[in-house]
Amino acid sequence: MSKKLVTVSVAVVVSVGLVFVGGCESDAGKGAGIGGLAGAGVGAIIGHQSGNTAQGALIGGAVGAGGGYMIGNERDKKKTKAEMNNLRSEMNVETVTVTNSNGSKISVRVQKQGVGYVGPNGEYYDHLPTDAELRPVYGF
Repeated sequence: MSKKLVTVSVAVVVSVGLVFVGGCESDAGKGAGIGGLAGAGVGAIIGHQSGNTAQGALIGGAVGAGGGYMIGNERDKKKTKAEMNNLRSEMNVETVTVTNSNGSKISVRVQKQGVGYVGPNGEYYDHLPTDAELRPVYGF
C-alpha cells in the first residue's frame, strides 16, 4: 500500500470516527470511540513499521475501543450512582412556606431524618414543622 493511500485511509477513518464520537451520549460510547480512534492510529503506525498498516490499525482500533469502553462505562456507573443518591436526598425534602410579619414569604427546606425533620440550621423537629414554628428561626 502506498504511503499516500495509507495517509488518506487513516484520515477518513479518523473523520468518520469523530462523527460517531460527537453523537455519543454516554461516556462508554465516547470512550469506545476515542479509544478506537487512538488505537487505530497507533496500530497503523506500528503496523506500518512491520509492513501491515491495515492489520495494525484494525487490531489497535479494537483494543483501544474495548479499553475506552471499559473506562467510560465505569464513569457512567459513577454518574448514575451520584444521580440516584441526589434523587433519594431530594425525595426526603419538604418545603415549608413561612409568612413574615410584613406579608413576604420565604421557603424553608427541611430534610426528613428518621421520624422527624432537620432544619437548615441543624435543628431537629419530631414532626413536619409548621409556618409558626419556623417563623422565629427563619422569618421576621
